Amino acid sequence: MGIYRNLVGWPVIGAAAAVLLVSGALTAAPAQAADEGTLARGGKLYDKWFKVAMAPTPKKTHKSWPASNTKKKGNATHRCKSCHGWDYMGKDGAYASGSYLTGIPGVRKYAGGDPAKVIAIMKDDAHGYEGKMDAGDFAALAAFVTEGQLDMDKIIDRKTKLVSGDTAKGKAYYDTVCLNCHGADGKLPKDMPALGGLSHKNPWETLHKVLNGQPGEGMPGLRSFPMSFTTDIVAYLQTLPK
Repeated sequence: MGIYRNLVGWPVIGAAAAVLLVSGALTAAPAQAADEGTLARGGKLYDKWFKVAMAPTPKKTHKSWPASNTKKKGNATHRCKSCHGWDYMGKDGAYASGSYLTGIPGVRKYAGGDPAKVIAIMKDDAHGYEGKMDAGDFAALAAFVTEGQLDMDKIIDRKTKLVSGDTAKGKAYYDTVCLNCHGADGKLPKDMPALGGLSHKNPWETLHKVLNGQPGEGMPGLRSFPMSFTTDIVAYLQTLPK
């Protein structure tokens, strides 16, 4: 039996991923999928690669940042999520308007693609990340793009921004995994927005971070747990004070 990923990017088991029956002959299985730890690291790199890779924080605005967007500058313009979005849809998703409007496409089309091609794109003239990360981090980020993305429209209602999930289970998970750092009301640490408000304003960011973790912090990602863990927690966050 081989491992492949379902529509929201989680591993499931199926014989179709292991072999193909072609003219009575068996073909080799595809390359083994990246482990969940690698995908979580890739997700954090997508969020803020220079923090995760412990690279110098960029100071100048990225050379490919559109001149039409004057609301963002400096290191914010170097984050993958700033162009391609927390929902991975770029100009066709949540970043179709607002302070991160760039007109740049998302990365959804690379889901299921070739990681080597994604690495080549990251190192091209437009992106310019050659030498900014080591080979392992390039591989992790490419694995996230090709294997680790979620189809967030299957989880988050784009009109209401509400997350599908069991809030009662989410509370139980939150109280055992998240409460010590974020407090019972989700208002800790003090230097970040209240989780109740953030989860309503930007559920895509919240889901991404609960799934993969926070760059440079001790926050664990929940990617190795069933998907319901993450969706239930984020659904519960939406019941907390804004």
